[in-house]
Amino acid sequence: MTGHKKISRRLFLRGLFGGAACAVALPSLDLMLGPNGQAFADGEPLPTRFGVWFWGNGVRPERWRPSGTGANWSPSEELAPLSAHRDYLSIVTGCEIKTGTHPHHSGMTGIMTGAPLHQVGPVRDTIVSTFARPSVDQLAADWHSGTTPFRSLELGITHFRGTDEGTTFQHLSHNGPNNPNPAEYSARALYERLFGAQFNPNINYARTSVLDAVSDQINSLQRNVGARDRQRLEQHFESVRTLEQRLASEPGACSGPPVPSDNPDIEGREQIEAKNETMSRLLGLALACDMTRSFSVLFSTAGSGVIVWQVGARNSLHQICHDEAVPQPTVHAATVFTMERLADFLGVLRNTPEGDGNVLDRCSILCTTELSDGWRHSNQEFPIIIAGKGGGRLRGNQHYRSNSAESTSKAVLTALRGAGVELEGFGHGAGHTRDSLGALESA
Repeated sequence: MTGHKKISRRLFLRGLFGGAACAVALPSLDLMLGPNGQAFADGEPLPTRFGVWFWGNGVRPERWRPSGTGANWSPSEELAPLSAHRDYLSIVTGCEIKTGTHPHHSGMTGIMTGAPLHQVGPVRDTIVSTFARPSVDQLAADWHSGTTPFRSLELGITHFRGTDEGTTFQHLSHNGPNNPNPAEYSARALYERLFGAQFNPNINYARTSVLDAVSDQINSLQRNVGARDRQRLEQHFESVRTLEQRLASEPGACSGPPVPSDNPDIEGREQIEAKNETMSRLLGLALACDMTRSFSVLFSTAGSGVIVWQVGARNSLHQICHDEAVPQPTVHAATVFTMERLADFLGVLRNTPEGDGNVLDRCSILCTTELSDGWRHSNQEFPIIIAGKGGGRLRGNQHYRSNSAESTSKAVLTALRGAGVELEGFGHGAGHTRDSLGALESA
């Protein structure tokens, strides 16, 4: 901005809070950017990020597939909750996993690695498996290695209620066989990791904040920026303060480790909406402040036993997928509920300003599951959404329909390239491809 000195594009306000060092990162401000708001003052483009948003147990295919193709598509019942974000969505249908057909296991490893599963051993009437290769989020993390404070961030929403069938069933992000990057299920722990200050239950967060530790720096900064940047800073700091107050006042709604017996549920019920909102806002802050360019959100695990009580479920979703008679109304309602939570997450990113747009403009997020539907365990008609505009690399508002059962790896490679991760190909063996889905990419 004219009359104001440019400042570093990655600025941390540092201080002491509750006796511990803390650091508050700042979002991209006009003062850091070039004249058109599309790049930093030194000419480097604003960051693009790759993410995965995953849910378990598939969908009801007949109620998932939209009508129409290209930009002339209409959302199905299960995609309807995402309608507000239509311009940011690339829907892919008709593709299939090419790397195996073992229930849950092959679909999970196939979509996340483009490779067959790595069998560790047998268990009961099934197998124990792990990922044979690094997961796609870690390929993106490798690409962006060294550019951000955190190589990648892994978040979990609903508790793990799965089985003893290996890391494939418990974790999303992997570095290789039996080497997962466990998701962080505690919002408080994620807060501490991002801000470097231990969450202290003895502090009254209604009256004080980590921001108080850097208040002098905040005041100085706000005196030296323009009106739009002051507004952006006020929104950013208000988000931090609101999250602190939520974490302090609603521990049952916002935190909980992955072990079910330790979960602070309310009357035995997971507070999924509140947990999803808090974790989404924390991740939104991290992305806006360029703290990472690779992330994964494990809404529910492969074969998830989550009980979606909000839609009337009284048993685990995995079991209902097996037991409920077609057309499986509870499974359908649980899928709609899940897409509502995805819509909430995308809304947080879309409502976070950045440069001449918002954070979702500069994301490419692979949203998917481990099979088509939990009743048949099919790997055909695989449900895939790529959310975001990828900094202009993705067209958005598209439905791509494959009529030749193309590999899901093509959609994954499209999402990677949409985030600026220009790999030559993705996958291994029958799951390998060098081709992305050009119809979803900007010319």
